[in-house]
Amino acid sequence: MLTRRIALGGLAAASCACLMRVQDAFAAGDGHVVHTDAEWRKILTPEQYAILRKEGTERPFTSPLLHEERKGTFSCVGCGLDLFSSATKFDSGTGWPSFWAPLDNAVDTHEDRSFFMLRTAVSCRRCDGHLGHVFDDGPKPTGLRYCMNGVALTFRPETSRGA
Repeated sequence: MLTRRIALGGLAAASCACLMRVQDAFAAGDGHVVHTDAEWRKILTPEQYAILRKEGTERPFTSPLLHEERKGTFSCVGCGLDLFSSATKFDSGTGWPSFWAPLDNAVDTHEDRSFFMLRTAVSCRRCDGHLGHVFDDGPKPTGLRYCMNGVALTFRPETSRGA
């Protein structure tokens, strides 16, 4: 009989195994996370895999992170690298979490010519996971809009420090 304790224990074990695989993937020595396609499919949910590894896009207005307003850090769901500070998040009205700047040395960009358009794709510097696109219609001070797939991100709230 499956109990909540057994289910939670299994989930905890799977999470630990996933983190161990991510740590093992640093074997290249440069900190770059590398997995086989089969390993990525085990680590990520089907939706995360479609976006991070196959450059998909989540439906707009579906991410719970769209309305995340707490102070904290947005990280890559594939490898855990910190990508964006909540201090740079803004409501772009597009339906995806948007930021005016990434953290230093967190993302890479490349030309994306899919769908008969020219856009700039954004990926995680450590695992090459597709995050979304960057556009030049954002707010000051950068004028950029990093339009990210929420399913590609995790959020870690800032912890308050007691006296």
